[in-house]
Amino acid sequence: MSDVKILASGFGFPEGPVVMPDGAVILTEIRNGRCSRVAADGKSSVFSECGGGPNGLAIGPDGALYLCNNGGARYVEGTSMSQGAHAGYEGGSIQRLDAKTGEAKTLYAECDGHKLSAPNDLVFDKQGGFYFTDLGKRHARHRDHGGLYYALPDGSKITCIAYPILSPNGCALSPDGKTLYVADTEGAWLWAFDIEGPGVLKKPAPFAHHSGRVIGGVTGPARFDSMAVLENGNICVATLTTGKITEFSPAGAVVREVKMPDVYPTNICFGGNDRRTAYITLSDKGQLGVMQWPTPGLKLNY
Repeated sequence: MSDVKILASGFGFPEGPVVMPDGAVILTEIRNGRCSRVAADGKSSVFSECGGGPNGLAIGPDGALYLCNNGGARYVEGTSMSQGAHAGYEGGSIQRLDAKTGEAKTLYAECDGHKLSAPNDLVFDKQGGFYFTDLGKRHARHRDHGGLYYALPDGSKITCIAYPILSPNGCALSPDGKTLYVADTEGAWLWAFDIEGPGVLKKPAPFAHHSGRVIGGVTGPARFDSMAVLENGNICVATLTTGKITEFSPAGAVVREVKMPDVYPTNICFGGNDRRTAYITLSDKGQLGVMQWPTPGLKLNY
């Protein structure tokens, strides 16, 4: 078992950790429909009563927090698996959270006349726009398609750039900003998309849904969740069921697998002066873990 210390507990399926300028971590609680703030000493408090199913979170160019809200899911009794939507579900959305008050404002709830299903994770590029995944909803006998989108933080533009994808979850950019990585949950595949301009991906080949290519994955009873890129270009993917963080090289080779004290590690982010302090959401047990990573995380654009 890796040297993971539990910083805080008692969360309702935590996800989307973000290290704030003051060193605190803000994370989402999907089951509780809110975001919480965890201070350096582990004390937690409610940051935003945003509602729905808050998932991925990122700081934008204006210092506000931008949230992928899946709209809420119904959980299977006795497990951390979700299936379908909870009562009152009206669709997913992208929200802006005020960094001081936590007040939530909905920016996007549809694209090209189609409702967003379950926005999951997002990453900002250097130009100030953001890529985000829509995981889709998993139902008992069918599922909504997932997709990949690009949007501007002022609410003025949203574009569908890859559709359909089976179950796109975590997303992150390479250090040079030329590659978008996407973790596909159900297949435990790591996809790479070539970026030709802000929100513009390489054109797909004839008869292909998109231009993504699988560069890596794992076998066995494993599923991928969210991710973070390291300063050296490697990609850390939270791997469900195996309870590991799987680190890949940009070529797709597994560099290391770090065992977590939870079967559902869902996300990882980096903080500290050297960005080697890794914060990991341990969602089956509802905890936030912290450990030192061998190499620093990539400095995010905002």
